[in-house]
Amino acid sequence: MPKVLTSEQIERYHDEGFISPVRVMSVDEALSIKKELEHVEAEFPEEMNSESRNNLHLSFTCLDALAHNKIIVDAIEDLIGPDISLWASVMFIKEPSSKHYVSWHQDATYMGLDSMDFPTPWIALSPSNKDTGCVTMISGSHKLRLQKHEDTYAEDNILTRGQVVQNVDETKAVDLILEPGEMSIHHGTIIHGSQPNNSNQRRIGFSLQSYMSPKIKQVVGQNIWTHVRGQKRQDDDGMLLERPKHNMDPVTVAQRKIANENLSNILYKGAATKRSY
Repeated sequence: MPKVLTSEQIERYHDEGFISPVRVMSVDEALSIKKELEHVEAEFPEEMNSESRNNLHLSFTCLDALAHNKIIVDAIEDLIGPDISLWASVMFIKEPSSKHYVSWHQDATYMGLDSMDFPTPWIALSPSNKDTGCVTMISGSHKLRLQKHEDTYAEDNILTRGQVVQNVDETKAVDLILEPGEMSIHHGTIIHGSQPNNSNQRRIGFSLQSYMSPKIKQVVGQNIWTHVRGQKRQDDDGMLLERPKHNMDPVTVAQRKIANENLSNILYKGAATKRSY
């Protein structure tokens, strides 16, 4: 029996490539995390900013708690089974009236893994809708496998390379409207993107990109992972990351630097230009 997801949701994930919405916590709980997040953002601006957005679960306990949240992890277990590792995390913040957007892309393109079959939860910590620039999925596009991406490095494109898939069938686009405390879950090869934030409030989303079976390994870069549940990884050339005991735990902050350098080398492999995020 599934722990969180219904049989219909699991079927929809495999058929359409995503599930949305799934309630993780109350609106008040999510806004409390948002408030705590903005507090540490102000206190440690060098640790968390638009160019330092990866693997923040290693620096701040509120995000570590999200990475291990029982409802989130139970939903992932419904999709991939009881042995779960986390590859990385990404904080996506769009400021009010921001021009920043995310072009059509597939996550698995540059992740350097020996599998493309993995789910990514995207948790809303503020309203995510058409005005704020919600995520939009191209239903069923995960069945196309990887498409050719063009690296644009467009100034307002917040993807690493500004990578974009051309000739997307936008008639199959579905906007994922989320309230604070809700999440979506999407497949590693689904085509998706998001528009600018035209509202007067921040749009804050935390992406756990991605949860995977310990059997999946890097073929580019080192195997660096956070253990979440079940069987631990046994990578001879890798590193199992620790959980922060408090905000800015020096042990996990140091590990985050190693993990982020490895992540940058993976994501920019073969790139003509390397940006600072």
